[in-house]
Amino acid sequence: MALLEVRDLSVGYGAIEAVRALSFSVEEGSIVSLIGANGAGKSSTLLAVSGLVRPRAGSIRFAGEELTARRPDLIVRAGLSQVPEGRAILGPLSVEENLDLGAWTLRDESRARAARDRVYSLFPTLAERRRQEAGSLSGGEQQMLAIGRALMCSPRMLLLDEPSMGLAPVLVASVFRVIQSIHRSGTTILLVEQNARQALRISEKTVVISHGRLVREGPSASLLEDPVIIEAFLGNMS
Repeated sequence: MALLEVRDLSVGYGAIEAVRALSFSVEEGSIVSLIGANGAGKSSTLLAVSGLVRPRAGSIRFAGEELTARRPDLIVRAGLSQVPEGRAILGPLSVEENLDLGAWTLRDESRARAARDRVYSLFPTLAERRRQEAGSLSGGEQQMLAIGRALMCSPRMLLLDEPSMGLAPVLVASVFRVIQSIHRSGTTILLVEQNARQALRISEKTVVISHGRLVREGPSASLLEDPVIIEAFLGNMS
């Protein structure tokens, strides 16, 4: 069953049309990768889904309900949470204060505490640095914090925008292991990622877009062997 359904989505900024009649779906309990070259419209798609950009046309349905006219805060309450490109943590605040900002939809302190404990179990380093200013963390630790903050509201679906950007290879592997762990716990994931090989390896389905349009869609395992995808995104690396 599709948890997220995007139909004929168009997103633009002035004269620029970033997304053009894009349609795809994300099945509940799955990981779906959205890949494409820089400027293909991947981030604009996520921003439209999370309500931060109003689409020019099309439909976005989550759990059967239309989202295109909803405010971002109501979309979060519906169970959709995004980890933005660039992390967007608040540097002067502590690690724990950043996490608590992600729990604003939880009215019960006991639920917020349980959510923090879950994040700290996923990222023990954050527990060790809970009183430390977030801006003093390493790039990898900041990415952990951004993911942890998005998990604080216990989302049904997580949108991840370039989680491995700027990280050393050893940290990239760690981030992808965490994504898989989050998925195993029952969270549906839509992943935008420049590291296409890693994205295809951990996802069930991949959506490929170019210039805002859908150009390929299918099982990730098949696309890993597709000569066109290999030439465009994977090269000859194993």
